[in-house]
Amino acid sequence: MRTQSLLVLIAALVFGVGAGVGGAILFGPNTGSYDGSRDLIIPNGASLDQTVDSLQAENILVVPSTFRLVARATGWGAQIKPGHYRVEAHTSNYRLLDKLRRGLQAPVRVIIPPGSRPSTVAKVMANRLELDADAFLSALRDTSLAQEVGTTPSRLFGYMLPETYEFYWQTPAETIVRRIKTSFDRYYERRLAPGADSLGLTKREVVTLASIVEWEALQDQEKPRIAGVYLNRLERGWRLQADPTIQYVLIQTRGERTSRVLYRDLEIDHPYNTYQIDGLPPGPITNPSPSSLRAAVNPERHEYFYFAADGTGGHTFSRTLREHNQAAEEYHEMMDRRAREADGSSR
Repeated sequence: MRTQSLLVLIAALVFGVGAGVGGAILFGPNTGSYDGSRDLIIPNGASLDQTVDSLQAENILVVPSTFRLVARATGWGAQIKPGHYRVEAHTSNYRLLDKLRRGLQAPVRVIIPPGSRPSTVAKVMANRLELDADAFLSALRDTSLAQEVGTTPSRLFGYMLPETYEFYWQTPAETIVRRIKTSFDRYYERRLAPGADSLGLTKREVVTLASIVEWEALQDQEKPRIAGVYLNRLERGWRLQADPTIQYVLIQTRGERTSRVLYRDLEIDHPYNTYQIDGLPPGPITNPSPSSLRAAVNPERHEYFYFAADGTGGHTFSRTLREHNQAAEEYHEMMDRRAREADGSSR
């Protein structure tokens, strides 16, 4: 009897130790002691081994072998969903695998750059969200989608408000475009509509004017003054003669911008050539920043009709053509002098 009792005791101890070890493997912490959480991306079609590689690349797992063991024992290793996750410190194998198999993703922050081109924003989306860049460009060209959100394909990109957004990984391109346009509409009603109404400008005109200001101004503090110049010209019935629209024409016709607009460029027959057309062009030439949008509806009140680069990133503003020509001549003399000095120092 004593021998039988001893065997039962030993079996119980072995079972208890095994259960304890098993419990520790399942429910004990197996991610590091790092602060907060770490981002993890599981690519499409990733195997269990590739998932472990991704976890190790981010220095998340403490003991990879126990993660593999639990993943294979539960069958959850074959159910892991691709996506972007945040993994907290001291997470157990059980909790981590449960998150990955259920696809409990974390949103990704995406910053849309202002004054950009559609291809640039498409690359940002592709890099951050595992989204096909061509799919994003196709969404911008989708006539039905543009009509749904109240615009046209040629103008839709202008409403891609440069802000920080959060999207879930692999969100469809159409959903992204729709949400950003909705964000723009809300921003417009909250911050821009009163000023636009006081100036008699439509939403399209505000975005179009702001897009020109965006490419014209290098300094935010000059934006309201530049907007004021363009509005002064419009009130007088003058042509805008805005070089940024020529840059846009060159992109549309030649696929690239130029460092300097030439006289022959001003003769290009194009609906966005404000040296040839009256009033504002048919739509925005880029996606203007909030500061440019605010400048368009809150322009500086003045009597300037001209401005020329001053060589410091800013502009010299003039009331008369004579003043403007003088400022432009001084600018070109400065640039020529700098070129001579640079040439002399390189010898």
